[in-house]
Amino acid sequence: MIDSSRPFTFKNLARSLIKGVLNFFTPIVWMTLGSILIVLILRSFCLLQGLELQTMDHYFQLRSAEAMDDRVVIVEVTKANLQLNEPWPPSDARLAQLLERLNAWKPRAIGINLHRDLPVPPGSIAFNNLLTDTPTIISAEQLADGMFGMGSHPLIPPPSAAPEGRVGFNNNILDEDQKVRRAFLYWKNEGGTVKESFALKLSKLYLAQNQIYAQPSSDRPSDLQLGRGIFRQIQPDTGAYVRADAGAYQILVNFRGGKTPFQTFSMQAILSGDVAPEAVRDRIVLIGANAETQNDFAATPYTRQQPYQPKSSRTWSSTWISGVALQAQFVSQIVSAALDGRLMFQSWPEGVEIVWIGLWAWIGVRLCWRLRGPKRSLCGMIGLAIGVSLGGYGLFLLGWLVPVVAPMVGLAVAWALVMMVRAHTEEELARSMEFLNRIINTIPDPIFVKDNQNRWVVLNEAYARFVGASLQELIGKTVHDVFPKPEADLFLTRDEETFLQQQEREDEEVLTDLFGEVHYISTKRSLHRDSGGNVFLVGVIRDMTQRKTREDAAEQARRELADSNEELRKSQSRLHYLANHDPLTGLPNRSLFETKLQEAIDWSNQSDRMITLFFIDLDGFKQINDTFGHGVGDQLLQSVAKRLVSCLRASDTVARLGGDEFTVILPGALRLLEIERVAAKVIKTLTQPFTFDGQTMTISGSIGISLYPNPCHTLTELVETADAAMYEAKQAGKNQYVIRRIEN
Repeated sequence: MIDSSRPFTFKNLARSLIKGVLNFFTPIVWMTLGSILIVLILRSFCLLQGLELQTMDHYFQLRSAEAMDDRVVIVEVTKANLQLNEPWPPSDARLAQLLERLNAWKPRAIGINLHRDLPVPPGSIAFNNLLTDTPTIISAEQLADGMFGMGSHPLIPPPSAAPEGRVGFNNNILDEDQKVRRAFLYWKNEGGTVKESFALKLSKLYLAQNQIYAQPSSDRPSDLQLGRGIFRQIQPDTGAYVRADAGAYQILVNFRGGKTPFQTFSMQAILSGDVAPEAVRDRIVLIGANAETQNDFAATPYTRQQPYQPKSSRTWSSTWISGVALQAQFVSQIVSAALDGRLMFQSWPEGVEIVWIGLWAWIGVRLCWRLRGPKRSLCGMIGLAIGVSLGGYGLFLLGWLVPVVAPMVGLAVAWALVMMVRAHTEEELARSMEFLNRIINTIPDPIFVKDNQNRWVVLNEAYARFVGASLQELIGKTVHDVFPKPEADLFLTRDEETFLQQQEREDEEVLTDLFGEVHYISTKRSLHRDSGGNVFLVGVIRDMTQRKTREDAAEQARRELADSNEELRKSQSRLHYLANHDPLTGLPNRSLFETKLQEAIDWSNQSDRMITLFFIDLDGFKQINDTFGHGVGDQLLQSVAKRLVSCLRASDTVARLGGDEFTVILPGALRLLEIERVAAKVIKTLTQPFTFDGQTMTISGSIGISLYPNPCHTLTELVETADAAMYEAKQAGKNQYVIRRIEN
């Protein structure tokens, strides 16, 4: 039903329609929203992330095994490959021999997933020459994990002979359960240099022979595209993750299943000739350690939750894989996506995921509301949970990672909310009318009750007297029929907010009765639902007009007193400033100068440290005044004041005694050489040209300097000594300084 008291607009029509829908579905809507809110809170605190990741792992393990990727070959280096007395790790000579044999069989790319930052003689020269001269060899380096905020592994540089363009980093990203589900493609350091991962380097080297090169994705340029594969850069909330560290350029890994995803040979088999060259030709060969002492193993979605075990008791589907096998997974993903269009995992935007969770919560609430009984509704929730799981698995097979645990939790919360509402409904219905009648008859304050169309349905006599109308005139009307529009709009807004929020609230408002008298009121609003399921708003009004009037008067008096005090303070501050500062330059005047100088003398007497006084008189100022006028002379004095302040310390005091006479107080035990340096700096500053109104002029200054104590003991003697020294400087030719001491 549309509220006829409002003018017809599309906005009012939309609000009325939404309000009608919400009122019709009130129990279902609010319980659905409650379920969604609880789930979102749990997700925001990462309480569901671990379960979502485990669910994704189960989907990996349920998925059918894939065919072996014959484009990737692993060469394992183990202790069994070495001679009886040969140390571990294998020497550079052994690796050089292996690389020469593999390179002769012409693979497209060779990746050395062994950290060789230090030479392992003998054979280091031959090994380094191979790294330098063979363009198909990619070496690995390990970046400090602190760069990514993900651990504390140290920086392990690549072999010194490896060219910079043929080095990739092989860092792994571990989730909280220590499993690898993501991979790096790029990382940019603080200097702006972009580093490529070990797997990406190998893949690009292989794909280049198919004329496939890296380029920005057409639909999102920030994403990398290689052939048919678009590698979506994950965000902090991608898939099951919540506020994950998505630094650098990361992708979700679609691990290849099966017991033997790649051909694997031992180093000894390659060197002894037990492997045919065709098994390596035109392939990507990854060389890496598979030794217990190396501790280079990783857990993947195919890894059961168990600690690392020796190789003899491991299988692909239940335990950890070596670091080189993990890099092979990354390479296989990149190459297979580029050439075959193999699935790359994607996820929905956050808004779509919320809709997905909300849809299942709404279905759960509707089903529980209809089934009523706790056992029947629980069975229905279990069926829906199975549907969520199967739906999530089906989308997983299509390459979509969607929340599964969150909708299940939403179903459980929906079931609990419906059961709670059902348990309290009968009791609330029985007390409804009795509660309303008791409120109306026992409270002397004005009381009103409204339905969900904002019409008065119950009023007490106190409310009718307060408004100035009879009960018959008010029942069935709305606030727009009685009160001025601004007041009615505010009342209506707060009533609707109470309906929507379903929470008790108290607001201060203004009410103008039918006689035109203005009342300041406090209205306490709450909701009541009757036995038929209708919701009513109950309002209790308290008249605060007298108290508000007193408070307003007191506040006005306080503001006036505060304003008066502020004006008085400003006046006093201004008078104090004018009494102690030169009005032309803003510098301290003679009065403030003498005060500052006396303070400096007192400080010198207490601290046994010396102070220095400069007495400065401008040379040729009268001539400038006579030539250019007093206006230019005033500008010159202002500029001189600024230059003096800018070339001295903040602790020094610059003052103008009058005319073209300035003084400077320099506290602190300056040595004679430092005093002379300051005086020379002041003279140099003053002799710089001045320009006013397009006219350039120069001026100089004569400076007299006196020191305290040395041995003058009064302010007057100190000033007179500096003044006399200034005249000596004038007589000596001006534009210079004279330091004068008082003789005993």
